[in-house]
Amino acid sequence: MKKLIVALTIIFTFPAFAQQKQKISTADQKMNTFISQLLSKMTLDEKIGQLNLLTGGEATTGSVMSTDVESKIKKGQVGGMFSFTTPQKIRKAQEIAINQTRLKIPIIFGQDVIHGYKTTFPIPLGLSCTWDMSLIEKTARIAAIEASADGLNWTFSPMVDISRDPRWGRISEGSGEDPYLGSKIARAMVKGFQGDDLSKYNTIMACVKHFALYGAAEGGRDYNTTDMSLDRMYNDYLPPYKAAVDAGAGSVMVSFNDINGVPATANKWLLTDVLRRQWGFNGFVVSDYTGVNELIDHGLGDLKTVSALALNAGVEMDMVGEGFLTTLKKSVQEGKVKESQVTNACRLILQAKYKLGLFDDPFRYCDEERAKTEILKPEHLALAREAAAQSFVLLKNEKQTLPLKKKGTIALIGPLANSGPNMPGTWSVNSDLNNTLSLLEGMKATLGNEVKILHSLGSNLIDDAEYQQRATMFGRDIQRDNRPEEEVVKEAVNLAKKADVIVAALGESSEMSGESSSRTNLEIPAVQQRLLKALLKTGKPVVLVLFTGRPLVLNWEHENVPAILNVWFGGTETGKAITDVLFGDVNPSGKLTTTFPQNVGQIPLYYAHKNTGRPLEEGKWFSKFRSNYLDVSNEPLYPFGYGLSYTSFVYSDMKLSRTSFKPGETITASITLKNTGTVAGKEVVQLYIRDLVGSSTRPVKELKGFQKISLNPGEHKTINFSISAEDLKFYNSDLKFLAEPGDFNLYIGGNSRDLNMLKFTLTK
Repeated sequence: MKKLIVALTIIFTFPAFAQQKQKISTADQKMNTFISQLLSKMTLDEKIGQLNLLTGGEATTGSVMSTDVESKIKKGQVGGMFSFTTPQKIRKAQEIAINQTRLKIPIIFGQDVIHGYKTTFPIPLGLSCTWDMSLIEKTARIAAIEASADGLNWTFSPMVDISRDPRWGRISEGSGEDPYLGSKIARAMVKGFQGDDLSKYNTIMACVKHFALYGAAEGGRDYNTTDMSLDRMYNDYLPPYKAAVDAGAGSVMVSFNDINGVPATANKWLLTDVLRRQWGFNGFVVSDYTGVNELIDHGLGDLKTVSALALNAGVEMDMVGEGFLTTLKKSVQEGKVKESQVTNACRLILQAKYKLGLFDDPFRYCDEERAKTEILKPEHLALAREAAAQSFVLLKNEKQTLPLKKKGTIALIGPLANSGPNMPGTWSVNSDLNNTLSLLEGMKATLGNEVKILHSLGSNLIDDAEYQQRATMFGRDIQRDNRPEEEVVKEAVNLAKKADVIVAALGESSEMSGESSSRTNLEIPAVQQRLLKALLKTGKPVVLVLFTGRPLVLNWEHENVPAILNVWFGGTETGKAITDVLFGDVNPSGKLTTTFPQNVGQIPLYYAHKNTGRPLEEGKWFSKFRSNYLDVSNEPLYPFGYGLSYTSFVYSDMKLSRTSFKPGETITASITLKNTGTVAGKEVVQLYIRDLVGSSTRPVKELKGFQKISLNPGEHKTINFSISAEDLKFYNSDLKFLAEPGDFNLYIGGNSRDLNMLKFTLTK
């Protein structure tokens, strides 16, 4: 047994993610000298104090609140604070740290700046559907400018968890199911937040979360356990975290879940062997909200025991739980924690503060003039409107129902038609919910008197009033109509009969996805479905404007509704952006980054699945003794990468520069894209590769490149992709990162299903 443990340790510690030795710059030498001198003056109590992260009490993500904060700052027992904003409040807290503590060590101030600050952008899942890295980076840059103007210097973002289970509510906070795309977005977000110099006054430190594998929680139930092979970890789930680390993210947040029996917060293999030794991460690690304390319920011991486990595993900062603050000194005295471990944790936190420039000027983020002039600027709102419109995915458009004409009468009906507070989406804790335009208000503001708009609630969000209350927390209330349902629907139908077209604003409320919002039924709530059916019976054209934070089951809607526009939750400018797309001022170009299933029983369903020894023959629905279902096909309702446009695109003339190459060389794949429609549009051209024979089983296809192309009507363009052996690498069963010689299929098209194919060979 001992030999087995040693062997596993070797495998886990030394795969191809090798730590690189780096030369120490003059600036780093200066920083290290400063920090070492400061540490030499610090007592053990003062070092432990730096490891303590408290909440300011303005907003929380858990049930525990920090108490007696001012007194703890004076005692040097606070290293960081979060959910505490405005330059005035932050200056007051910082003044206590600087003026009333022995060593005058500044505090770092964080916040959940997830998809924008005051200017809110689409939820991350929606933003990922733009497939536009420049746009995504700009949204993070604006978020950093606004957050830093309001006193903050640290964000708990980006959330880069891969998720292939839409039952999990937090799928809304990530970038979908694909590691390649997720890695690209992780890099863009880190660069947007941190810029090229963290000491600049308008940058903030990124915190990559949730490390690791949180998006694969069993049953899609939040905080649940995760059990996964190393093959899947290294090839599918870890890449976006590593991409963010490689991009220079200053901090990492640990996930709530356990990983193969060891909770992430106490998982030394994850936090020390992988993160530090293999990837060379040199920032600091923070727990999630009371994550250290929750190790008790995981069954690992009392608070003193689990606090020691977390620190020894590689957690440097304890969020809210105060287990480090109250137990580590005793653990050091008992020899269960080395003082050098505490010192190293403190060093990493002090380095972060140094890089942010807080030792040069603790009040650099407390400029009240910036708070007045750099938040909700017109150019920020303009980008929010553009990002929202680019994130929308047109799922269906029968008989060119969309775009609508700017004339006549529109019936806007549904519980989400006039709910401004729901438009920013989940995890928009800094948004001004009272001043966010609803779809109704956005249409009126955008269209003026061009179109007559009739409005009716039509139905409640959910039949069950208690369920609706759970789904509209944190100020996202949607009015309930307590009249009999038949009366409410009849009123809406009578209104709809007076209109030329019906726009049904239906789906989830913003808090039906996000943290602690897992669902087992992914259909539109039944009461809304009944309303939709009644509206269709009027014979009027119906457009379903679908609000959601996750893939939903839309079989009936797809079969019966003429047009479906998935708008996710678009942020501050949602109402205006939806109007832009509905009426053709913007041509939708969003492409799905998650697979939409036909039913919940297919989950997990994702495009890059492995083949089986008994795959279903192509084109067949069912075959006995093959890998399939009796009651439904293996196919999704909408595949990864899918999205329609108001124009049409044709792919042709696909070529390879040559059909074989060797490591160190490249080949070029090209294809011609033509806009064959009548309006300008954008298409995301996607490149997939399949490794046909490998030492380990390989996915049926993997995304390896994409380009977003704009074309005018009749215009065509040749799109080129360069492919090298680097694009073909994967982690084999020995966790070696390599490209194996052999035959490959190469696919190019507009989604993961509808593709053109050629073959090539990588030679030895």
